[in-house]
Amino acid sequence: MKLFNLKKILLTLCFVVYFISQISAYTGEVTFSFKTPGNYPTGLTFDGENLWIADRETDKIYSVDPKTGKVLHTIESPAYWPMGLAWDGKYLWNADMRGLTDIYEDRDGMIFKIDPETGNILKSLKAPSKSPVGLAWDGEYLWCVDDKADKIIQFSTVDGTTISSFPSPSTSPTGLSYDGKYLWVSDRVKNEIYMVDPETGYVIVITDAPGPYVQALAYDGKDLWAADYEEDKIYKMKLRDGVKFKKKDEQLHKVVYWHKVKNFGPGKILSLDVNIALPEDRVNQTITGDIKYNKEPDKIETDKWGQKTAHFTYKDIEPGKEVKSAVITTFKSYNVRYFIYPEEVGELKDIPKDIKDKYLGDNEKYQVNSPIIQKTVKKVVGNETNAYWVIRNLHQYLIGHLQYIMDGAWDTAPTVISNGHGSCSEYSFVFISLCKAAGIPARYVGATWIKGDEASMDEVYHRWIEVYLPNYGWVSTDPTHGDRKSPRGQAFPIGLVRNKALITTQSGGGSETLSWSYNSYETYTTDPKTNVNVTYYGDWEPVIEK
Repeated sequence: MKLFNLKKILLTLCFVVYFISQISAYTGEVTFSFKTPGNYPTGLTFDGENLWIADRETDKIYSVDPKTGKVLHTIESPAYWPMGLAWDGKYLWNADMRGLTDIYEDRDGMIFKIDPETGNILKSLKAPSKSPVGLAWDGEYLWCVDDKADKIIQFSTVDGTTISSFPSPSTSPTGLSYDGKYLWVSDRVKNEIYMVDPETGYVIVITDAPGPYVQALAYDGKDLWAADYEEDKIYKMKLRDGVKFKKKDEQLHKVVYWHKVKNFGPGKILSLDVNIALPEDRVNQTITGDIKYNKEPDKIETDKWGQKTAHFTYKDIEPGKEVKSAVITTFKSYNVRYFIYPEEVGELKDIPKDIKDKYLGDNEKYQVNSPIIQKTVKKVVGNETNAYWVIRNLHQYLIGHLQYIMDGAWDTAPTVISNGHGSCSEYSFVFISLCKAAGIPARYVGATWIKGDEASMDEVYHRWIEVYLPNYGWVSTDPTHGDRKSPRGQAFPIGLVRNKALITTQSGGGSETLSWSYNSYETYTTDPKTNVNVTYYGDWEPVIEK
């Protein structure tokens, strides 16, 4: 009986471990690793059965069993500085940084076609760039990534002619692989791995690298493999595992949001109503304990968007007097990264009707039916129906068309497009308007941000967008922060929420309690010629857990 119970316990534990491993899996999660044959791995590819690993120091290329890491076969490197490897279904291809001369200063890249059995060189090509480090085969052409030119290049195996090229995601690209539809690129400085659309060069998925210096990548038909040059290890990583996002980097914060109104006279402030947005649990934040106040609010209100606010009411504020309203929140925050695969995002027709009814409406800030908005959507979106590509095309248009200027104005969406510039709020209004016109439900969120140090004051704040993607739900995106030069920088805010923010507000705009503001909003009446000063800011404080 005891043995039977022990078996039941062990089986239960095994099931629990398996279940947890399934629900905690994510794109980029390491499931297996082993030591490299040499200490300087530079190239990696998969031949349908085994991995091939190039090593710079030994000048050899190894065939390795991916289940055990055991070396099965070894051939000589075709030249002096072997880098990227690719498999075309029958032969190996190797990119060599130095080519046929072993001179340190000379980077004169070559591409070699190799018999995997004998190591004989079957063909030599001049590389399309001086410093090819990563190599991949797409079924017709080779691709290489150059770490000096920071470019990804598709080229012919006949004579090395460049077919297409675009900038690398970031400034230190290393490994390269192809999964049948997308390129995967590693960057050793950012310590990230990117899924890149080969047609546009857009970065689509961003995940953490498994080690500090990923030099090479390979795809085996299901999972991604990475060779780390510093740790001398080969890592197997999950892809497309169904997990939508990853949470990490938990932090505990306390924020006191102050709203202060001072009467400089000479008359009275006859009435004052202050609404301060109340934050709630979200994927990026967990409120710990009860929200507190410096004084009890007169009531808690909820607007048409479901946004709760603490409503404070004051009357007959004399000259020289100041009233203070504060909401105090202690919360845990997380960095949240979504893994958005376009093929797993539904079509516009898949968006639920109740979401459309609530978030496709128009108003004075958006002016969805404006000829400028309609013309822009027709030009940028065309006949695209995949929800991801709709919002991505709009994102790329916006960061290429607008310039960030914070001038205090909150112009309407058509005006901002016509002017060609705007603040974070104006970027948000334009993007929401364009999304609505294209059939994508959209809303904005507002937050107070930590300003570098744990103890800091925020009086600038930030507003960005959430779009509804079928099969993913509400996903953050921020064309203001995506207005950057590098492909990685442009894609970075799509599907990202930072642990430096306390999101207080979510709204479609025109709220009964917050109007078009976020964090807080006030209305008042006064005697004639009365000078009223309003200030509001977030005080961030570090919290030490006991």
